[in-house]
Amino acid sequence: MSSSFSFLAFAAAVAFSSSVVAWPTARDDHGFQEPGDNDVRSPCPGLNALANHGYLPRDGKNITIPIMMDAALQGYNIQPEVILLAARVSLMTSTYAWDAFSLEDIRLHGNIEHDASLSRMDEALGSNWEFNEDIYTTLANSNPGVDYYNASSAGEVQRLRLEQSLRDNNATHNTLSELTIRTRESALYLSVMGDPETGVAPKEYVDIFFREERLPIEEGWKRSDVPINDDLINAVEKVILDASQWPGPVEGQCAWVRTDPGDDLDIVGPR
Repeated sequence: MSSSFSFLAFAAAVAFSSSVVAWPTARDDHGFQEPGDNDVRSPCPGLNALANHGYLPRDGKNITIPIMMDAALQGYNIQPEVILLAARVSLMTSTYAWDAFSLEDIRLHGNIEHDASLSRMDEALGSNWEFNEDIYTTLANSNPGVDYYNASSAGEVQRLRLEQSLRDNNATHNTLSELTIRTRESALYLSVMGDPETGVAPKEYVDIFFREERLPIEEGWKRSDVPINDDLINAVEKVILDASQWPGPVEGQCAWVRTDPGDDLDIVGPR
């Protein structure tokens, strides 16, 4: 069993990535292309979109920490402070190299992938990396009557998805680690697809981002001029966390990051 990385060492910056840099079209290096038969993708729509637009390798393979950090910056205006530790944790899932990983590697349950996803099934119930419209309906139906999602609606979606997961999956892992990851992801999709200073994002952009893993440039979206840093993300996260009404961890579960399929998520810890 491989060594495992303490939640406390990465929680402040477990991220998924998302916001956008240029104004790419199908004619340049960052135009949208759907993945091919030999390409791999992850549970994270933000990383998948980076690969679909060529900021990450389009095949989803041989991703180093510098490549991931540069892609997040160039493709999303995510600042290095937000993505560095997430990149390090992702590297620990690698199945074939000491300095690179693939998007397939980070499907590993209990690393940055987690239960109660906004758009994927729990690993114990089905595919934890492919988009699932039934799961996404919770987010898509949120904040009715307006054309935007915000931090309060994102927190409500987290609450509902966790309730669903706990109801349907008796193996749901729900600790402070998963809460931190879920909340960071929610803050990022709002900041990347909308205004990072307010946490308000057009529903049209967010829905395309999740469903198609595409930057909605044709629909009018553009990269934020405001660098997405920890200060902005933390402010949005606070509102999300309050609205999520987290009930606390499942009794007996520990908040460690899994780094190998052989690890038992409930007993891994420092070696």
